[in-house]
Amino acid sequence: MGENWAFVAILTVIALTIPILGILAAMVLAPKRPGTIKNSTYECGLETVGDAWVQFKVQYYLYALIFVLFDVETVFLYPWAVAYQSLPLLALFEMIIFLLILGIGLVYAWRKGALEWI
Repeated sequence: MGENWAFVAILTVIALTIPILGILAAMVLAPKRPGTIKNSTYECGLETVGDAWVQFKVQYYLYALIFVLFDVETVFLYPWAVAYQSLPLLALFEMIIFLLILGIGLVYAWRKGALEWI
């Protein structure tokens, strides 16, 4: 039993050492020549005009989050579709319930106006 934990400890040490070595190498090897252009804010290659702190509509973020939600849904649908022939009938009902929950979420977002761009 002890050798299993030794294996976990060795992997933990390796997992912590590799990123620390990378960070230390970057600190030692990175060029350190700051300048006005290098320290300036870069935004699309153009100098900012006016106040950069402009308020955006929350609906843009809601629209993006809903897109991500339904995009992540495909991560669950593809493996299910690939293994469909070997799955029991219960898996079909589970996927129907999953799609119903997503459909209810879509209807809810639609009724709340989260999908309207303007």
